[in-house]
Amino acid sequence: MTRSQQVTTQSARAAVVLAAGHDEQSRALLTHPLGDSTVVELALVNVRKVIPADRIVVVISPDETEIPGLLGDDLTYVTQLSPRGTGDAALAARTAIGHALGDQAGDAAVLVTYADTPLLRAQSLRGLLTRHTLTGADLSLLTAVVENPEPGYGRIERTTDHAISAILEQEDRTATEGRLTEVNVGAYVAAPGLLFSQIEALAAEGEHRLTEVARRVIGADRKISSYRIYDTDEVRGVNSEDELAEAADVVLKRLFIPKKNTDTKIVFGTGGWRAVIGEGYTLANVRRLCQAVANEVVRQGLETNGVVIGGDRRFLSRESAEAAAEVFAGNNIPVTLLPDDVPTPLVTFAAPYLDAAYGIIITSSHNPPEWNGMKVFRRDGSLPLDEETDRYQDEANALSVDDVITLDIDLARRTGMITDRVLTEPYVDAIEKIVDVESVRGSDLRVIVDPMYGTSQGTLGTILNDMRVRAEFIHAAHNPLFGGIAPAPDLQRLSTLISMIESGGGRYDLGMATDGDSDRIGIVDETGEYISSNDLLLLLYWYLHEVRGEKGGVVRNLATTHLLDRLAAHFGEESFECRVGFKHVTAGMDKIGAVLGGESSGGLTIRGWILGKDGIFACALVVEMLARTGKRISELREMIYEITGRLYTLEAGVPATPEMRIAVPRRLEAEPLTHIGEYSVVSVSHLDGTKILLENDNWALLRFSGTEPVLRMFVEADSPEKATELLDWLKTFVTAGI
Repeated sequence: MTRSQQVTTQSARAAVVLAAGHDEQSRALLTHPLGDSTVVELALVNVRKVIPADRIVVVISPDETEIPGLLGDDLTYVTQLSPRGTGDAALAARTAIGHALGDQAGDAAVLVTYADTPLLRAQSLRGLLTRHTLTGADLSLLTAVVENPEPGYGRIERTTDHAISAILEQEDRTATEGRLTEVNVGAYVAAPGLLFSQIEALAAEGEHRLTEVARRVIGADRKISSYRIYDTDEVRGVNSEDELAEAADVVLKRLFIPKKNTDTKIVFGTGGWRAVIGEGYTLANVRRLCQAVANEVVRQGLETNGVVIGGDRRFLSRESAEAAAEVFAGNNIPVTLLPDDVPTPLVTFAAPYLDAAYGIIITSSHNPPEWNGMKVFRRDGSLPLDEETDRYQDEANALSVDDVITLDIDLARRTGMITDRVLTEPYVDAIEKIVDVESVRGSDLRVIVDPMYGTSQGTLGTILNDMRVRAEFIHAAHNPLFGGIAPAPDLQRLSTLISMIESGGGRYDLGMATDGDSDRIGIVDETGEYISSNDLLLLLYWYLHEVRGEKGGVVRNLATTHLLDRLAAHFGEESFECRVGFKHVTAGMDKIGAVLGGESSGGLTIRGWILGKDGIFACALVVEMLARTGKRISELREMIYEITGRLYTLEAGVPATPEMRIAVPRRLEAEPLTHIGEYSVVSVSHLDGTKILLENDNWALLRFSGTEPVLRMFVEADSPEKATELLDWLKTFVTAGI
């Protein structure tokens, strides 16, 4: 078969879905809820993924109206006048299949499957259709190996060369054949002429079962192929209330199985575009996205402002930064290309510093090593809001490779369209104009810093040296694998930093860490205790207000501690809650004139600094706080707890699938929450995810990450025990429902 023949054959496909049922009970089960859908809808979702809707024929019983209402009017419906068997039901679709296929009917493949098998995956149906085409079979059937098959399943008998020789029904099997574990699932593919002629021939003999059609074709020494499925959950049909309950468990279980994202489209999250290298993250996609941003620069008339581009230490970051520079240069937009690897905050700073139309950094921040991505900053250094990033991604995804305009980097450099420039010194100078370097000198502070193989050691090292702080760096080498972990400065990943402080015998006053692109901070106190970002924000807000005398409110995202609200109230200042995403934090700061904005994941900035989070600046500010107060982190924390009281936070996450993004909110809406265990619900917020507010600033939050395929759970409570109780409730809810 030539390639053109293969494509033609694969495109000539149709499907018959049997939904007439054999009695009232089986028909009623088809429209019964299953997960967040119904049995028949789930079955058709998978068929639609492999067959165009205009070639799907659904066989229903007379007077059936509910199924068409559920499935929609883009499918074709035919009626089986009386329930005489599956073969008779398939035959009822013959005329409609002929109309759907037209003059392609002679070369077509017709899939016959059932509306009561909602657990069959689209991949299995696709495998069956593909196998049928590639082998040139007359008939193909779906099989599965089941350890203990149900008695009613036909068993597959094979010859020594693995060819299917028979389908053995229960009454036909010998004791030996009864031990066969490969079963006939019941989905078939055949040419319409063969399928319907065989059904008619058997009907003339009074036989109306599709299984008998398959047996007859096998017995006629026709070419038979099969596709074997290995997830035995797919074999489950829904023919009783018990089987429906079992299917519901399978549907729920599948929600929590991580899926490989093979979608290569560009999709922005809360912190830019990120994807797995080799899947969504490719140089081709980098170029397409940069072309879309370049188009926006031209539309705004900002070509002469140029853009500034940098990259971090991840795999392909340097190559990606150069590819991006070639695209902008090709669009007559001058590029300032930052050499080597740079922190994200430096690019955030560089955009307004150079008055560039955009700043672009190649990074995937704290994601695991196999990821990379891109962050885009506006002229003022802020992150674009959702409507802007939606425009970029939609335009980029609509572009072909031929739509991208580039200029070779060597030629672009020779002609001045790309200029290599180091901006480390202006960035450091700008930080040192805000942070009180002089107040730190003479404090004799000694710190240990873990940049997590990222990009902060050059700039932060310079600042600490200017402060005369004795700083020791670990994990500072260039390692795109980040030591085999995600470079996120949280408790689980800072064990080396913690152990060095604990074993130092008071040698260190402070431990600090930054994430892979240096926009997040992690802190360890002088005893080796990890200080949560919630507590760090609390300390810095107190310090800015009470020691530096900088009045103003505070902005936090909805996953961040309410102790900030208590401290703001103590100061007589405003607190503001926003959605997750630092662009929302900086927008909130502008709205209320806040002195500090931050998030529980380690990002923060202050009024007068850049409109993005900056772990390097945050580290410098913490060192200043220790020097000016003359107190240790542990002492400051206890002092502030005297003002605010204590709340205890916990968080967890489970792998998320696209289906969960629908299922979890639906379950939350199905029955309005009045209690979490014994605790009364005060209100529920849907600002971003679902936040359940309890008494005394206690709360619980379910939210899907915008940067990773994870469902995150956060709680804050009066005691560690209550926090654990609330988190356990959330875990139970997302895995089993209410």
